[in-house]
Amino acid sequence: MGSEFHLFLCRAETRRALWLMGSVFAFVILVQYLQLPYGTLIGSLFSGLNSNKMNNNNAQLNVTAGFDGKIKINDYNFSTESKTIGNPEDTTLIQQSTQPNDSSGVELLKPNRTLAPDKAKEVGYIFNGNNENVAPMFEEQSKDDIVPLASNVASSPMISPAPSVSLTQVNDNLTTRGSSHNRHGATTTQNDEVAVIVPLNSNATSQPMNLPAPSVSLRHVGDNSTALASSHNPYDITTTPRNGSTTTNSPAVKEATDRPVEEVVSISEMTKMMLRSHPSSLLTKPMWSSASDEGLRSAKSQIESAANIISDPGLHAPVYHNVSKFKRSYELMERSLKVYIYREGKRPVFHQPRLKGIYASEGWFMQQLKASQHFLTNDPNKAHLFYLPFSSQILGEVVYVRGSHSFTNLKAYLKNYVDLIKGRYPFWNRTQGADHFLVACHDWAPEETRHEMANCIKSFCNADLKEGFKLGKDAPLPETNIGSADPSRSLGGKRPSQREFLAFFAGSMHGYVRPILLKYWQNKDPNMKIFGRMRKTDYIQHMKSSRYCICARGYEVNSPRVVEAISYECVPVIISDNFIPPFLETLNWESFAVFIQEKDIPNLKSILESIPLRRYVKLYHNVKKVQQHFLWHPEPVKYDIFHMILHSIWYNRVFQIAS
Repeated sequence: MGSEFHLFLCRAETRRALWLMGSVFAFVILVQYLQLPYGTLIGSLFSGLNSNKMNNNNAQLNVTAGFDGKIKINDYNFSTESKTIGNPEDTTLIQQSTQPNDSSGVELLKPNRTLAPDKAKEVGYIFNGNNENVAPMFEEQSKDDIVPLASNVASSPMISPAPSVSLTQVNDNLTTRGSSHNRHGATTTQNDEVAVIVPLNSNATSQPMNLPAPSVSLRHVGDNSTALASSHNPYDITTTPRNGSTTTNSPAVKEATDRPVEEVVSISEMTKMMLRSHPSSLLTKPMWSSASDEGLRSAKSQIESAANIISDPGLHAPVYHNVSKFKRSYELMERSLKVYIYREGKRPVFHQPRLKGIYASEGWFMQQLKASQHFLTNDPNKAHLFYLPFSSQILGEVVYVRGSHSFTNLKAYLKNYVDLIKGRYPFWNRTQGADHFLVACHDWAPEETRHEMANCIKSFCNADLKEGFKLGKDAPLPETNIGSADPSRSLGGKRPSQREFLAFFAGSMHGYVRPILLKYWQNKDPNMKIFGRMRKTDYIQHMKSSRYCICARGYEVNSPRVVEAISYECVPVIISDNFIPPFLETLNWESFAVFIQEKDIPNLKSILESIPLRRYVKLYHNVKKVQQHFLWHPEPVKYDIFHMILHSIWYNRVFQIAS
């Protein structure tokens, strides 16, 4: 009897213990359900058991979700040594920690931050410009010291906090699915195969950078990736925009503050947006004032009050929004503007301009600004603007790892440069980069600079209103295809009465617009000279013999045909929705160019024929008047393209400064 009683008590205690454990487990499940985004507890419990493998360059990516709600990313098949992005002899650039003991499980980028001078306090300090005692990093070096970066990083992909993607492996081919932002500020996939949630605004102490990667389509055929062959696309990244067509450098992931323009904005509306008073969101107030700020405020007041009586025989009033304001602003720029160029930065990405090709604008500007004694200052305390002297074209060639299908290395390279100047100088921190500017013509530049250089004034060839380009802050850069030391050769063309063709276009089938153009107009009408590729000499002669030159977008909105048409006195017809033309704050583009929406290509001929002859002649003469603003000269001359680019940057900075 006693043993049965003890057995009964034991069973009762066991049931009580099981009930208690079940209650605790249920409570834990409830807590986790409330804490994890969308309550994905069960998936997180077992995701570590079914790791998702991505076979690309022999790398395996293991993604697990811990019970603390954080994502852990472990990169296997790599050594535990620190890996450096940049020159292998310079370990101060970027060091990747792949130690298995890293508690976060995420590869960390660890920039070597150099302390600012002793006098650099939080606010109100004066920097004397003498930095000789600071350890060199990103310093210039000779070409002989450069080791190609691709060999260093081919097997060292960096992993940074990024929007999650669903990776589905079918016959060794990887397809990246589109991602979207949920209401919790995280990025989740749109399918049920692999769901990884990564908070976009994590406060983790070990998060070194906030660089969402673009949503990239990895197009594989067997073991080889497919790349679009083009001068605009020398690498092998392709992305898929919302319209379903395949283009290059069309980032699918944007900052939360970016507002994509879904509809086409006409040039008239774009001009109104530009000429309106600068919105308060663009106004910047430095952390502490300086003499240069007062100079900018004074210039702003003088430009706004410029009398409408200024005349200049070199300026044709009808091609400007307000010729008096432009002349006043230009004179103030010539009189007072001072630019400081950071000496930091290793060649060839920094300080080594390339002067030929379709991206040559960035190189010519860098070379001519460096040679300018008039606008430069060696005392950064006197500078109104700070120039970041890098080449977006060379950055892609040197830093991008072929086959990686990622902008991560490029972004990290620039991030570490910004970290350097933040730590070494006080000037970036004073304005959060608002008085710094860059000039970049490569298609990838908007994505490369989207985050770390978000506040800078960006002068881009790829000036796309729907891709985050900010009117009133950023400055469109003319794309010029330069093949000789003197780009001003072979200018001009036939008189209007001698131009035998109504319209002309020739070029490679880049993007989605040009194939449509050829579909409707190639070999359809003797007055519509629409071709594919053509020899350069024939190309120039057709431009000089046509009334209208079609400037159809390629992979991106920009095209060197705009400047080429103006050079050969052919009225440019721009077919590129939401393209922001250069110098829009100054030039009245509708006085010398025609803008046609992409959807109106089937009606191209009727639209051009509907323009009265008197109107065409006026457009033609105005093209000749603005030509001076689009020409490079071996030595800069007044009102040329170098001065106009600098004026756009100056003007936008003047009107960003808070009164």
